[in-house]
Amino acid sequence: MLLAPGLVYAPGFLDAAAQRDMAADIASVVAQAPWFVPRMPRTGRAFSVRMTNCGELGWVSDQAGGYRYQVAHPETGRPWPPIPASVLKVWDELSGHPRPPQACLVNFYDGAARMGAHQDRDEEDFSAPVVSISLGDTCVFRYGGERRRDPSKKLELVSGDVVVLGGASRLIFHGVDKVLGGSSRLAPGGGRINLTLRRVGRA
Repeated sequence: MLLAPGLVYAPGFLDAAAQRDMAADIASVVAQAPWFVPRMPRTGRAFSVRMTNCGELGWVSDQAGGYRYQVAHPETGRPWPPIPASVLKVWDELSGHPRPPQACLVNFYDGAARMGAHQDRDEEDFSAPVVSISLGDTCVFRYGGERRRDPSKKLELVSGDVVVLGGASRLIFHGVDKVLGGSSRLAPGGGRINLTLRRVGRA
């Protein structure tokens, strides 16, 4: 389903079995690269989400270094684990890009977590899309245009939904207004897991 030029919504792309398999794969990632709390560059204020990464690069943020990609976990110093095959399969089927993702951000939202409107622009190459996979609790996703003041719309994303931000929508502002706690039993103890697959460099 095309929500806007380059903005593709694939509701229910992952069936229940595929969701369980992917959730198990992500649990293995977290066992190797534990959750950490990113912080805002200027203020040092903690994000409301916890996160980790998999792939050759991972996205991190802190007061000292700002937003960036790096090859190792900021707390353990170990390389990020590889992106699971179940996750790469979604990229292969929906991204339309010939090269594999270099980073997979894994964000965990509890019932109080939010994500303010932002653009994904820490990459060098915007020709590749961002592929976003939802697992667990439903969220209210907000998306707009390339300017923060552009009108926005809301969409409920349920477990198994996938959104692709590419082409003319690669740099739109988007965020998560709220999470509907208890709407899914996929994640032990509840919560939403969001995976975003990205190409980072031009090479």
